[in-house]
Amino acid sequence: MRLGEYQELYYVKKVDFGIYLAEDMETETHILLPAKQVPENVKIGDKINIFLYKDSKDRLIATTNEPKLTLGKFAVLEVKEVNKIGAFLDWGLEKDLFLPYHEMLRKVEEGDEIIVTLYIDKSNRLCASMKGIYELLEKDSPYKVGDRVSGRVYEFSDNFGTFVAIDDKYSAKLPSFEVHDYLRIGDVIDARVTGIKPDGKIDITMREKAHIQIDEDAKKIMEIIDSYAGILPFSEKASPEVIKRETGLSKNAFKRAVGRLYKEKLVTITDGKIRKN
Repeated sequence: MRLGEYQELYYVKKVDFGIYLAEDMETETHILLPAKQVPENVKIGDKINIFLYKDSKDRLIATTNEPKLTLGKFAVLEVKEVNKIGAFLDWGLEKDLFLPYHEMLRKVEEGDEIIVTLYIDKSNRLCASMKGIYELLEKDSPYKVGDRVSGRVYEFSDNFGTFVAIDDKYSAKLPSFEVHDYLRIGDVIDARVTGIKPDGKIDITMREKAHIQIDEDAKKIMEIIDSYAGILPFSEKASPEVIKRETGLSKNAFKRAVGRLYKEKLVTITDGKIRKN
């Protein structure tokens, strides 16, 4: 019998609280299907399609309810509760699905909707994991460069960027040079496709096309200058690290926006500082 999967089992015995199922009519290994889940008009000897999991007492039990997640697949599940040992997720069955802390990529909170996989732990229990999503996502999306898309954040990498599941289905990535410190795993974002790799993976950005983005970046820089009482203590010649830390922009984006402000005579640049006019 396959834990965490659908399978067909034989109806072998009726009891007051349900019916017992087995792989064949002769085996002594029986699994309970509770009475409230027994299909109408079934009789002994019939095959019933069920999902096999464990109840609150860790006993194997069958269900005809449909879980939102099966072994080896992934799905978006809501966090119902977080406690000292991990989190519990709503996966459509009476017993919530356990997500251990060591299977979390970041801490989750009640109400979060996150992408997880299903696995069997060392104690032979079904558990959720936030790991391994990248390998399961599809690579043959219908999107092309320039398309607007919506996706769910499922992982962060300091080296590679922010990983996103477009339509909760296709593999995509925000570049590491785009700073999105406010994002959390489970957040749904709107983005624009900037590239499609040969293997089908999607590159995306949350930034607008250059002429639109320059206006937004310039406005942001003016707000930052105002926060510095009208004088920004560094210019476009500062290191990329300083610019990113203070403005959240790449050095190139910062230079383009400052150039726009300078051209419109909204700022002057002297002594390595940017002054508001």
